[in-house]
Amino acid sequence: MRLRLTPREDSYYDLFADSANNLVTASRLLVEIISDGSDREALAEKMRACEHAGDERTHAIMNRLNESFITPFDREDIYRLASNLDDVMDYMEAAADLIVLYQIDHLPKEVVRQVEVLERAAELTADAMPRLRGMQHLNEYWIEINRLENQADQVYRRLLAKLFSGEYDALTVMKMREVIEQLELAADAFEHVANTIESIAVKES
Repeated sequence: MRLRLTPREDSYYDLFADSANNLVTASRLLVEIISDGSDREALAEKMRACEHAGDERTHAIMNRLNESFITPFDREDIYRLASNLDDVMDYMEAAADLIVLYQIDHLPKEVVRQVEVLERAAELTADAMPRLRGMQHLNEYWIEINRLENQADQVYRRLLAKLFSGEYDALTVMKMREVIEQLELAADAFEHVANTIESIAVKES
């Protein structure tokens, strides 16, 4: 571990942890939203509150970045990590909103698998954030996120094949494709978070 000769601004770690924990909350709301019989309007409102809370944390990180002379790691990496976490939230919120706006009553069972992958990725990300302080024991995190993202890709391709199998009418296909694309983008964004953390860990080692 490289010797530090100057003090560092440590509040970033708390803000990153808060952002990641917010993603866990959002992913669990998604699980509820896709469940049959759920109050989707109310859940979507909670998701919007999560998205707003995520924006506030992102803005707090950016403001602190503008004000800080000393940062715990590269400014560019702080910006990338904050932006990546914000992207995950935006995609999950968009998927939830589309489900409600399009009034999609029944989603293919593969969508459940998509959301399960996102929930697990959120939990792993939240668990990894406190370890940023010591930059230790993070390699298993980004390896597992990469594996989950590969799973998400496979599920996404199966969903596309199902949508274009002739089982659904054209309008339903258009609606559901938008939803599953947002969920796929969320999985990709989780991988971007993990890649950024890997890059930070390599630089700091």
